[in-house]
Amino acid sequence: MAETAQATVTFGVLNETSDHESRVALTPDIVARLRKAGVSCLIESGAGVAANYVDEDYTKAGAEVVSADDVISRSDALGFIDRPDAELIARMKPGTWVIGMLGSFTDTDYIASLEQAGLVGVGIEKLPRQLSSAQSMDEMTSQNSVMGYKAVLVAANAYGSFFPMMTTAAGTIRPAKVLILGAGIAGLQAIGTARRLGAVVTAYDVRPAAQGEVESLGAKFLDLGLDFSKGQGEGGYARQLTAEEQAAQQAAVDEKAAGFDVIITTAKVPGRKPPMLLTKAGVDGLKRGAVIVDCAASELGGNVEGSTVGTQVTEGGVTIIGAPYLASEVTNTASNLLARNVADVLAHFVRDGKLAMDLNEELDNALVVAGRAEAPAAEGK
Repeated sequence: MAETAQATVTFGVLNETSDHESRVALTPDIVARLRKAGVSCLIESGAGVAANYVDEDYTKAGAEVVSADDVISRSDALGFIDRPDAELIARMKPGTWVIGMLGSFTDTDYIASLEQAGLVGVGIEKLPRQLSSAQSMDEMTSQNSVMGYKAVLVAANAYGSFFPMMTTAAGTIRPAKVLILGAGIAGLQAIGTARRLGAVVTAYDVRPAAQGEVESLGAKFLDLGLDFSKGQGEGGYARQLTAEEQAAQQAAVDEKAAGFDVIITTAKVPGRKPPMLLTKAGVDGLKRGAVIVDCAASELGGNVEGSTVGTQVTEGGVTIIGAPYLASEVTNTASNLLARNVADVLAHFVRDGKLAMDLNEELDNALVVAGRAEAPAAEGK
């Protein structure tokens, strides 16, 4: 058995359970993994219950279960699902590392607030996905994969017929026709899941490279008759389309959508307003009983015009489900994946028994979005 390194860095996780959040940023198996990297763990009592982990599970794994105040005051680094708010930031001691999806692409005021509090912000959204060393840290990939899987189950539950073709004594029931808009991580997982449920699946993405990925999963690629040959942005994500490109795409999707029973939209541009893929005209053109699951729905809008978080039924009988929190509904698996992502980011910065960064290192330079001047920011215990 590998020898466990002496713990010199303390990592803390708080209870973030809410009406829409059941994940936890630390699981018992990750506690043992971090101890081997020289990190001891603190977790707030009850933080893992919604993800099916009780305090005793963490204690057995070697973590210390304490109050929220103890987590905040004793930790060198804190890991988050949702970024900490202003009140929580004010409670953190200067030099604490804050690891999570911090919204650094668009919210410069938030990043400035971390700087002003003397904190080191590590924004996982800035992860350079092209680096092989960063793959296990990619929270967006792991959580979007869970989201795509769950989106299909939500759609199947809301749809008033079978997904697969069924031959019965009373006749044959045709398979559902499913359209996936956005063939990134979530979209590809949705394609695979819908196919396994027996649906006839078609998908579309602005990135030219997506066609081969869609077809490799046995789905058909939707031909809109448009050419967005520069549709792929940095890091493998879809780029923001121009206003003219968006208008052309919307009109083409609206026209094609009428032939489908279920539409699942997964197109997000990290840190920015989601592109509108289906307008009100497209929704109105769907048959009664059709189901739309908009995974991009948020306060910034969604992929579907008029979609909001929650479920609504249009006058034409189309069910629109705005579902940005789907990963949290697969709480145990999503927590396991997310905890690994956060832990591997943390472990990357544990050097010589303390947290430190090297701004000549590509990954460090990308991830550290606040507090660079204080590097190394937190002293080891």
